[in-house]
Amino acid sequence: MTKKVLVTGAAGFIGFHVAQRLLAAGAHVVGLDEINDYYDPQLKEARLAQLLPHESFTFAKVKLQDTAEMDALFAEHQFDTVINLAAQAGVRYSLENPRAYIDSNIVGFLNILEGCRHSGVKHLLYASSSSVYGANTEMPFSVHQSVNHPLSLYAASKKSNEMMAHTYSNLFGLPTTGLRFFTVYGPWGRPDMALFLFTKAILEGKPIQLFNNGDMMRDFTYIDDIVEGIVRLAEKPAQPNPDWDGHNPDPGSSYAPYRLYNIGSHSPIHLGEYVSTLERKLGIEAIKEYLPMQPGDVPGTFADVDDLWRDVDFKPSTSIDEGIGNFVQWYRNYYGV
Repeated sequence: MTKKVLVTGAAGFIGFHVAQRLLAAGAHVVGLDEINDYYDPQLKEARLAQLLPHESFTFAKVKLQDTAEMDALFAEHQFDTVINLAAQAGVRYSLENPRAYIDSNIVGFLNILEGCRHSGVKHLLYASSSSVYGANTEMPFSVHQSVNHPLSLYAASKKSNEMMAHTYSNLFGLPTTGLRFFTVYGPWGRPDMALFLFTKAILEGKPIQLFNNGDMMRDFTYIDDIVEGIVRLAEKPAQPNPDWDGHNPDPGSSYAPYRLYNIGSHSPIHLGEYVSTLERKLGIEAIKEYLPMQPGDVPGTFADVDDLWRDVDFKPSTSIDEGIGNFVQWYRNYYGV
């Protein structure tokens, strides 16, 4: 296991779980988070409280876009690996507050790249998103497809991260691995995502909102599967693709040490099935409100995970029955309902 790892977004949903897993494997983890109020800071503090007692965990309350503090952090620690999971998330919020996405996802990511470049980091992994597939309709989504038509600023910022990473892989030989996550859910999840919103509304007897009149397909991916993919790839720094052809360029790899991977369940579920599973786990029928498609959203996602399977012998396998059941149990315990 890597000796010293920077995990950004350590008080966030995915970052918290990744930090826990790395600590259990014997790594020293520096967890960075600004604890902003995009959603309930108390939930972030509660996640952080699970990490702080660990003797191999160090917390840094820093904003990614604060160049001076980021430079100081990289100068203080000699990180072997950086796992950048901090970002301004959410497709819908990018319509309301676009500048937050440029500050965190572009300026902040540049600070990550510069820190890695100047301190000799051996491998940078960073969160991208299934949102980068945008207007693509060819299923399943593959990292070998072109993704030049994003439908939201959030998606554009993540596509920008992939392009920025490639330049640093090319210019400075920094191994970079981009991770396109597909609709992550599970215990300690984000309150702005569907499962959390649905569970809260159903328990409060309020209607749940189903966009595109409920006709949505999503490659829902359980958090433990996301973490497994991350930690396996962390131990496999990106390598140049010796077969890369500039006349017929592969978007998912490069002549530079640069790779992209989907981490998704490879098993799209209709939103109706997802909701009915949640109703069964809660023992309550939902009140449903059917609405049109939201701007920037897509009707379906479906991950091709062949590269993940080939390179690290892993593909997500947790069923929604198990995953939703675990989330409901956590939610009831955490909120006492």
